[in-house]
Amino acid sequence: MTHFLDIHKTGKAELRGIIDAALRMKQARGNRTKGAADDELPLAGRMVALIFEKPSTRTRVSFDVGVRQMGGQTMVLSGADMQLGHGETIADTARVLSRYVDLIMIRTFDESVLEEMAQYASVPVINGLTDRSHPCQIMADVMTYEEHRGPIKGRKVVWCGDGNNVCTSFLHAAAQFGFDFTFTGPVQLDPEMEFVGLARNAGVSVTIERDPVRAVEGADLVLADTWVSMHDAQSARERRHNMLRPYQVNEALMTHAKPDALFMHCLPAHRGEEVTSEVMDGPQSVIFDEAENRLHAQKAIMRYCLGV
Repeated sequence: MTHFLDIHKTGKAELRGIIDAALRMKQARGNRTKGAADDELPLAGRMVALIFEKPSTRTRVSFDVGVRQMGGQTMVLSGADMQLGHGETIADTARVLSRYVDLIMIRTFDESVLEEMAQYASVPVINGLTDRSHPCQIMADVMTYEEHRGPIKGRKVVWCGDGNNVCTSFLHAAAQFGFDFTFTGPVQLDPEMEFVGLARNAGVSVTIERDPVRAVEGADLVLADTWVSMHDAQSARERRHNMLRPYQVNEALMTHAKPDALFMHCLPAHRGEEVTSEVMDGPQSVIFDEAENRLHAQKAIMRYCLGV
């Protein structure tokens, strides 16, 4: 079964094939209207289940539109609709859904839910996000960088802020695509050392630098993400803001990166917190290309999983 669970669990050649396919499909769409079908309809007659235990804008819309553009149909299910893992075991839900649909995308909290779904499903499962990783987003980010600046291999990528699930998937990607990675943030929010080690063992440089100015020196790509989750209590929000304020990406910080460095953010962003509007709306920002490329990257991932 060809699942897409995490970047480090997918082969380098397969990942390269997904990025190249996404770029080709984006180019092939040309000036076609947004709602129009692709020239090829590889998902014709296919049904895709989109399961959301977490709220979503970009993941939900991009997967739904992508399936429809490729001729398939979607069934969107929320955690409340399914009582996932409560009224019925995840294993049994996976077995039942596999009798109805051709592909399952799940956006959930605990990584174990994703893993159990994949273990018992007899159709491919795609990780739409867990608390630990976000591989579809990073595939879109790699695609976006290469669309603007060419191969990401050997480049310096700098993550500012919290070593969260998106940061984790960037470490996975560093190992597989061969770029150097620098994390700058408070020690309390360091990325998981397991994945720092994974990237280093793959032969790439991974640096943890507390000084954000030193961290971004010579950077080809600078990234940020929200400082707080929608589920965090107010007291936790205040503590995080105090810890992370020195790591805000602003115009002054970006001057220390390369002149042609790009800025990315997976969105939604809290303008004026982790990044200023001047950077988000500035000439180095490619955040909306990045958001669009979720659509194209995920279409390529679905085709990879289904072998079509």
